[in-house]
Amino acid sequence: MTSKTTNKFSPEVRARAVRMVLDHEAEHPSRWAAITSIAGKIGCTAQTLSDWVKKAEVDSGRKPGLTTDIAAKLKALERENRELRQANEILRKASAYFAQAELDRRHRS
Repeated sequence: MTSKTTNKFSPEVRARAVRMVLDHEAEHPSRWAAITSIAGKIGCTAQTLSDWVKKAEVDSGRKPGLTTDIAAKLKALERENRELRQANEILRKASAYFAQAELDRRHRS
């Protein structure tokens, strides 16, 4: 499965940028100031880096929310559920079709 967006930054660069924000946050007037400063240095948008920081905090348990692993599992289960519902619908329609065909065949004999 491929992502709809390209991942320009490797996981190592992302982790390093998040660490830089968390380590140097105290040196700036706000977290956003730290994020904008570091984002400019690594070449991503401040919003992107902010999203990375938020995701890292959730994944590490510092903030509540769905971790990346759980979110991926949930997405896979939802996809599987959707596919199974579609398969069941196809089977239900096929069963009804063949049952009707059997009734028609018996009725003609």
